[in-house]
Amino acid sequence: MNTHEQQRFDFLYEQHLTNLTLQGKRPATVDAYSRAVRRISAYFDACPDNLSTDDLKRYFASLIDSHSWSTVKLDRNGLQFFYRHVLNQQWEWLNIVKPPQVHRLPDVLTPAEISSVISLTHKLRYQVCFLTLYSLGLRLGEAISLQVGDIDSQMMQVHIRNAKGGKDRLVPLPKRTLLTLRYYWQTHRHPRLIFPGKDSQPDSLIDKGGIQKALKRVIRECNIHKSISPHNLRHSYATHLLEQGLDLRSVQTLLGHNSLNTTARYTRLTTITRKNTALSVNQLTDNLELKWECDL
Repeated sequence: MNTHEQQRFDFLYEQHLTNLTLQGKRPATVDAYSRAVRRISAYFDACPDNLSTDDLKRYFASLIDSHSWSTVKLDRNGLQFFYRHVLNQQWEWLNIVKPPQVHRLPDVLTPAEISSVISLTHKLRYQVCFLTLYSLGLRLGEAISLQVGDIDSQMMQVHIRNAKGGKDRLVPLPKRTLLTLRYYWQTHRHPRLIFPGKDSQPDSLIDKGGIQKALKRVIRECNIHKSISPHNLRHSYATHLLEQGLDLRSVQTLLGHNSLNTTARYTRLTTITRKNTALSVNQLTDNLELKWECDL
C-alpha cells in the first residue's frame, strides 16, 4: 500500500475496532474480526474498501485452500461486520461462503477410563485439573480461571464466571472434588487462584499447553485409542450424567449451553430419565476409583 492508502486503511481499521467495542463484542471476537480485515488487506496489499465481488471470490477460494473452515467462517463474519458497520455496505455475496454441514459425535471416556486417566497422571496439579474438568463439566478456560472465592463450601456449588458468551452459571460441587481442591490449594496457598502458574508473574495461570500435553501422555500410557482433549472430559461428564438419568434440561444448565439442541447431541450416545442434579454429580465423582487420595 502507498502512504495515502495506508492512512485510509489505518483510519478505517480504527473505526472497525471502535465499532466492535461499541457492539459489546467479546475480546476473542474483536481479535478474530480485526484479524480478518488485516488478513484480506495483506492478501491484496490494499485497503479493502473497494474490493469487487470477484476479488472476494478469489480471496475466499484461496482462504479455503489454506485455512480451516472455522477460520473461513470467522473471516466472513468479520468482513461482513466491517462492510456493514464501517463502510455502510451490504455484501450479500458473503452469505454464500458457508462451511459444509458436518455432524460429528465427540469421543467420550468411560467412568473406568476416567478413573485410570486421573489416577495415572504423573503430576498432582494435572490430576486435580482433570478431576475438576470432569466432575464440574468445565471448559478448560473456565477451570484454570477458578478462584478461591468461586468455591462455596457452604452451598456446595461453584460459581463459573464470565464463561462463553459472557455468562455466569452455578454448578454443584461434589464433596470429593472439594476435598481434592482444598488439598491441592494447600500445596501452593495462592491468595486468589486455584490453579496458579509457575512463572515469576504472581497472577499467571497454569499453562494450557502443559495440561493438554499431560492428558495426551496419560491417554497414550493408558492405551486408550480415542481422540481425547481436555474438552472431552466435559463431553464425558454430560454423557455420564445422562446415563445416570439426569434430564436434558438440567444438563443444559450445568454446561451453560444456549440451545438445548447443542446439549441434545449427547442423547445420541445414551438414554435419558429424570434424577436429582446434585445427587447425580456427587455419585458421578464418588464412583471414581482413584489411587492417589491416600494423603488427602
